[in-house]
Amino acid sequence: MSATIYVLIGLLIGVAVGGFVFFTLGRRQRAALDDAQQRAARAEADQIRADAETHARRVREEANSEAERLREVAQRMQLDAARRSQEAERQEAHANAQRDAAVQQTQREREALLADRAETKRERDELKREIERLNRRAEQLDARGEKLDALEEKLEREQERVLDELASIAERARQVDVRLMEVAGLTPEAARDLILGRLDAELEEEKAVRVRASIEKASAEAKRTARSIIAQAIQRSASETSAAMSVSVVPIPSDAMKGRLIGREGRNIRAFEALTGVDLIIDDTPEAVILSSFNPVRREVARHVLEGLVADGRIHPTRIEEMVHKAQDDMKAFMHNQGEEAAHEAGVLGVKPGLVQLLGRMYFRTSYGQNVLKHSVQVAHLTGIMAAELGLDDAMARRAGLMHDVGKSIDREIEGTHVEIGVSLAKRFGEPFEVIDAIAHHHDPENGETLYSVLVAAADAISAARPGARREELESYIKRLEQLESIAVSFPGVNQAYAIQAGREVRVIVQPEKVTDAQSTLLAREIAGRIEQDMEYPGQVQVTVVRESRAVEYAK
Repeated sequence: MSATIYVLIGLLIGVAVGGFVFFTLGRRQRAALDDAQQRAARAEADQIRADAETHARRVREEANSEAERLREVAQRMQLDAARRSQEAERQEAHANAQRDAAVQQTQREREALLADRAETKRERDELKREIERLNRRAEQLDARGEKLDALEEKLEREQERVLDELASIAERARQVDVRLMEVAGLTPEAARDLILGRLDAELEEEKAVRVRASIEKASAEAKRTARSIIAQAIQRSASETSAAMSVSVVPIPSDAMKGRLIGREGRNIRAFEALTGVDLIIDDTPEAVILSSFNPVRREVARHVLEGLVADGRIHPTRIEEMVHKAQDDMKAFMHNQGEEAAHEAGVLGVKPGLVQLLGRMYFRTSYGQNVLKHSVQVAHLTGIMAAELGLDDAMARRAGLMHDVGKSIDREIEGTHVEIGVSLAKRFGEPFEVIDAIAHHHDPENGETLYSVLVAAADAISAARPGARREELESYIKRLEQLESIAVSFPGVNQAYAIQAGREVRVIVQPEKVTDAQSTLLAREIAGRIEQDMEYPGQVQVTVVRESRAVEYAK
């Protein structure tokens, strides 16, 4: 505004100066000039006036442009002020949001603290209950110790009685010896041989009777307890059966797809087999191709790749390579998920990711047609149930049962038995000693250092021996039955032997005139020992010795 005023004042001053100059010149020359000079003066004055107007117009235009520029500057200043105001409002809103977030974080921390306190209280209550349970367990153990002391005293008295009887028998034998010498006139050596023969026969018979009675009593007690525990475990556990093969059949939309899978000069099928490590068999089977591989993981990857190629329609070596890489990544994720689901289903917590991946690999591993991962989950359930019945740590038992066959996840890729590989893996991943002992001795629990190896071995036998769990070849099955019968009939006094219940039991028929009832007990133990020494078999084999006496007469 001030620049405009200055321009207007300059314009007025210019007009006044021009008028003054015009008036002065006209007054000086008016008198002396004639009409022509006056016209010239007027023309010059007009020119001066025109110049002044032109100058004034230019000055006015400059003033207008300057005023326009100043207006634009003012508008920009107003916009800047508005932006600063908006920025201030935004900063204030951001500060309010941060304050609200801080309030919410404080609230969450307070809730987490309350939850931690509740969890601590719950753990304290659980610890208190565990202490009470241990106290009750200690009382039970004390009572059991008193019973054992009483039994020990009873056994000592029984031993003293047996020693007295042996002394009495020796005295009777000496008297008989003297009497025989007097009556029969036998030499001391002959009498001694006769007495020792009779004494050996009596002692052998008495030993057999006592051994049979002790074995029957201990066996009845053990069987009653074991059957109760195992029956509860079996009743509370159920799982499906499955069998895996070494080939997979993949359906295709038409037989024309077989030519595309083979490719020009066989390049597609060569690329597929080289990248997957699986044989692609294309034969006369209508609308289907076959994938063959002993490795189930590779076979599953190849199946996904083949199904993806058939669905996509683009079949060439580059596309096959892309699909193989994608399928391998998907398979790793799938195995990890399977391992997590198995650990969750078995109730085992805190399994390290590497061990979870190995558990997932067992989803594609079978043993006699039985899925190893499902078998391990079932063993975990059975072991946990039996451990709880015995007052042991059921969580540790489930962990040992789940991990007992973890070596089978890579036993086909590295050297060593699945037991040795499993122990190495368990030590590498920091598993507890109980788990390592169960893995190392689940096939020979008598050498284990903890009870968990015995429980895992029992659960492993239950899971493997249930009907339909495993599949064996007919030839090996028949050979096992024949070997059982041949071992039984090789003992003296055995008339016939029959393997029944799919080789789980062998019935031995003895000759009653050669084998007594007491000797049949010893014969059953000897046959069982020979079977354990000479044969390999799943589960256990029951040896039953049958002795039958018949009296036959004919009415004539």
